[in-house]
Amino acid sequence: MINKNIIALGFVSFFTDMASSMVTSILPLFIVYTLHEGVDKLGYVVAIATFISYAFRVLFGYLSDRYQVVKPFVVTGYFISAVTKPLLYMSGSWQSVATLRGVERVGKAVRSATKDSLISAYSAGKSGKTFGFHKTMDIAGELTGSLIVFSLLFYLGESEILFRNIFAFTLIPGLIAVVIVLFFVKDAPYKSKAKTFDLKKDYGLLPLLFVYFGFVFFMFNDSFFLIKAKEAGIATTYIPLLVVLLNLTQTLLSYFIGMKIDAIGAKKIFTLSLLFGLFATVSLYVNLIVIGFIFLGVFIVGSLNALRAYISEYAHNKGTVYGILYGGVALFGALGALVTGVIWKHYDAQSAVLFSLLGMGVVFVGYLFELSE
Repeated sequence: MINKNIIALGFVSFFTDMASSMVTSILPLFIVYTLHEGVDKLGYVVAIATFISYAFRVLFGYLSDRYQVVKPFVVTGYFISAVTKPLLYMSGSWQSVATLRGVERVGKAVRSATKDSLISAYSAGKSGKTFGFHKTMDIAGELTGSLIVFSLLFYLGESEILFRNIFAFTLIPGLIAVVIVLFFVKDAPYKSKAKTFDLKKDYGLLPLLFVYFGFVFFMFNDSFFLIKAKEAGIATTYIPLLVVLLNLTQTLLSYFIGMKIDAIGAKKIFTLSLLFGLFATVSLYVNLIVIGFIFLGVFIVGSLNALRAYISEYAHNKGTVYGILYGGVALFGALGALVTGVIWKHYDAQSAVLFSLLGMGVVFVGYLFELSE
């Protein structure tokens, strides 16, 4: 039986990610084709948003462990995100988009590591199953948001005003999420405010995290997947359906993967997930776009669920280690987005994909070599 606080948090994520997907399904197209900025500018926006989203999670994960503050960070983070997304309605340049995405991602940074700590507190020894359920709700929200965008584009047609109105309407699901977390989720049941903080006990978890950081650096952000799909000839109206496919893949697999993590271990699932990341990039290189999105979904849900469960089981300072995970993603994801955008702008899409594929291959071979020792 899943704890009622986990269920409530699942619905919080459902509505928040519905709003997020309504933005991310069209934002790359809005930047490149509506605002007429280059793919390199998209890389800047992705890099800024990624860095801010993840870097501050280190700070708030540490503060959560140090001072045993959990729910207030979670509520604040969801509120910031809810009120910032609609302001994209007024954006007229990539700089304004980057600024608003940065502020919105501060909200995600405030809540993410502490939210994972809260989920872990109510997991009752079944972290794989619990994180699997929560990720399912995450992705179900993203799936719903993408379907809403597709329906609007299909029936109303592509236009700048429609893009802007979609951004504005994200206020509704965002505020629903805030109400749920504020009134229906209890704070973490800590028994003592004097919990021992000792980061040295968690050093053994870092090598696996750095393998993931390497993959994050070379792996295409989903925004670049969408632009690659557009360049491959897929019409703008149907681009959100690729996001639907990505999210549907994760929704269908998340809970199953969570149970498999509990059954066979997080490291085995993590290793398989890296393989699917490689398959996704190969598919992109040969223009098998639909298959690439499916493989990308398997990589995302498998690797993240495995790492979150691994940290939940083995970390002494859970909030801090979750923060390190997200901080590493911030640094390496931002740098990777910058490099990808520059290569794409000055060479072409295939060169950027090849760079990604070769880099991930090197990281994966090194990881297998380390496992064999």
